[in-house]
Amino acid sequence: MKAVQVPNAHELRIIEQEHPTIQNADEVLVKIKRVGICGSDMHIYHGTNPLATYPRIVGHEVAGEVIETGSSVTSVQKGDHVVIEPINYCGECYACRKGRPNVCEKLSVFGVHEDGGMREYAVLPEKQLHPVNKDLSWDEIVLAEPYTIGAQAVWRGNVETGDIVLIQGCGPIGICILKLAKIAGATVYMTDLSEERIAFAKESGADEVINAREESVKERILELTNGQGPNVVIDAVGMPATVELSIDLVSPAGYVVILGFDERPSAIPQLPITKKEITIVGSRLQTDQFSKVVGLLNSGELKSDGLITHKFALGDIQEAFTFVEKNPDKVRKALIVFE
Repeated sequence: MKAVQVPNAHELRIIEQEHPTIQNADEVLVKIKRVGICGSDMHIYHGTNPLATYPRIVGHEVAGEVIETGSSVTSVQKGDHVVIEPINYCGECYACRKGRPNVCEKLSVFGVHEDGGMREYAVLPEKQLHPVNKDLSWDEIVLAEPYTIGAQAVWRGNVETGDIVLIQGCGPIGICILKLAKIAGATVYMTDLSEERIAFAKESGADEVINAREESVKERILELTNGQGPNVVIDAVGMPATVELSIDLVSPAGYVVILGFDERPSAIPQLPITKKEITIVGSRLQTDQFSKVVGLLNSGELKSDGLITHKFALGDIQEAFTFVEKNPDKVRKALIVFE
């Protein structure tokens, strides 16, 4: 079978592998149908993902069809359409005992620490597969994993009905956060530097959008919130300046949620943290968000609505990565189609 491998940074190739087979009673053989190209896949390709190891078959936004099940599998059956939960964890460390397997000390992420889904077939443990309504298109359900990232950020920010949420960044993850925050009943403001991304955020339901290149985010947000600031700021950019602005703007008793890989330090004064008694949290991957997202997909409450902009065949993988790399303002979400 064919698979897409990043042998080293800035290298990409299609390789031949043996067809995988079920070895354990709890395993499931899945025929891959769609794989989304994520920012973290691009980071692996560029050599800027500090968590990845090489060589690596990338891909963790995956939808497929169940072909065969192990003898103890009960939650899925042959013919089911499934999405893949990309985390594997020990279940015994402190984080796992606290219900946070997404930061397990032995965490292994599909497509990052272990070979992922950009291949024709994969064998996975039953616990990592979630069946989805067969009436939904592959293009819709492949977005389940990025939606869980949005759901995690909303959960970490304790977003509730009536809250005012500021999302910094209108990229694909920012849009996923927007969708889940609106479902939670929040008013959502968003910022970005790209006029095209800002326009799509508005189309996707943002109540107000701000071009940070053209006006002061602080002044506009304080105007919109009558000087109080947003109750939750979710930073999907993760640069030092955006982290600093998040803490500056958030309302008393508010939440700041930080996503991103930037290792540069931010200059954060302690006074506003104490004075406003704010809660600052990180958000990584997801914790038990797949069942919620699958339910929203099945009900039709969660839809892509233009989030997918490009699709490529497996044989055009280099073209796909190059296009995503060179056209960040044109690509919201690109998919690899397996047929």
